[in-house]
Amino acid sequence: MIVYVETLGCSRNQVDSEVMLGKLLAAGHTWTDDPARAQVIVVNTCGFISSAAEEAVDTILEMGAYKQQGGCRRLIVTGCLAQRYKDDPDLTQSLPEVDVFLGTGACEQIVAVVEDETVSPVTLFPDPNARGFAGLSVDRALSGTSYAFVKVAEGCNRHCTFCIIPVLRGRQRSRPKDDICADALALVKKGVKEIILTGENTTDYGRDLPDGPGVAQVLETLSRQIALVNPTVWIRMLYTHPESLDRQIVNTVKTHDNICAYYDVPIQHADTTMLRRMGRPYTREHLKALFAMIRETDPDAALRTTVITGFPGETDEMFDTLLDFVREIRFDHLGVFTYSDADDLPSHALKHHVPEDVAQVRHDTLMAAQADISAQINQAHMGKTYPVLVEENPEPGLFTGRTMFQAPEVDGVTFVYCQGLAIGSMVQVRITDGYEYDIVGEKA
Repeated sequence: MIVYVETLGCSRNQVDSEVMLGKLLAAGHTWTDDPARAQVIVVNTCGFISSAAEEAVDTILEMGAYKQQGGCRRLIVTGCLAQRYKDDPDLTQSLPEVDVFLGTGACEQIVAVVEDETVSPVTLFPDPNARGFAGLSVDRALSGTSYAFVKVAEGCNRHCTFCIIPVLRGRQRSRPKDDICADALALVKKGVKEIILTGENTTDYGRDLPDGPGVAQVLETLSRQIALVNPTVWIRMLYTHPESLDRQIVNTVKTHDNICAYYDVPIQHADTTMLRRMGRPYTREHLKALFAMIRETDPDAALRTTVITGFPGETDEMFDTLLDFVREIRFDHLGVFTYSDADDLPSHALKHHVPEDVAQVRHDTLMAAQADISAQINQAHMGKTYPVLVEENPEPGLFTGRTMFQAPEVDGVTFVYCQGLAIGSMVQVRITDGYEYDIVGEKA
């Protein structure tokens, strides 16, 4: 079969898609990047917020058209959207184009459902808690980029009131440290130049293991092992949690040159009352102390966060507290979401929901403030020289890449004016200009 895979959502979904495609290739199937040529189309969906669910449905309908117009014989929907609505009796009726629905715990069954065309529709929703990590790094087909994500855990034991991930992905299951390292080393040997550790909360790693290692031990071992293979490869963490990101982790990052001094710390809000309503187990004062500790330990570290505006009960005063906090901390990178409601979320039952237009105005206000902060931070890079991982060549004489303080997909890029750079190479770049989200430089 000729297979096309469309991946929506987060980095954990990206890993799942690469694992599924790898299993299909190992079973003798072939891959195409053109859905019009595919005999089987797999849509790996996100269902975390309403806009993601809408995008997933639109994508499913778009891919379903190939069953009428093209050679597609089988449309398979996997991931969080399918898992979230698995008990909805209208799931199969509302999307008759779909032949197979696979839940988040059923990725390993992809080969069987692709090859079995006798029954339709098929719905497979095994308990996500039963899904382990066996074979996660075997037969994995990379997406062709210079970086790759490595899962350190699956699921989540937190109880944020705005989040349904524990229902969709199950309880936290930390992956064995040796398995994480083996996965990462295999990717490095395939030519990957940046290993990005991912999970629902990467710094919660090991909390579910009796006397198990924490993420600091994983970083320590991974740094040492990767340096022996290729000392220029970067290691990065995403999705750290403010409660479990501690000084030991920061010290580990600081003492290893191949670990990016980059802290992605989704705080969600900065007003203590609002944090309590969100189910976040920390206060504004805790956050201030955390970021002060990081900057005291490593003044050159980059900080990224994400926040939510318009959460039920958010008053003007609470929003002002958040805005003041963003201005005070001066994050290098900031993502802002408006609250997304759904009747299966605990936060749906909270009182005093905020009108969508008010949430959007607050979103825009935060983004405008951050644009000024980011421009100032980026302009401060002018005249400095950084290693840049070259990733694209959009036009002759112009390349784009990233520094250690720019994560892929979510942050800005570094534009490099030069001739003859190799994609995937690491070059020294002197920064000549800085804008709201991107920086510009030339080969040093």
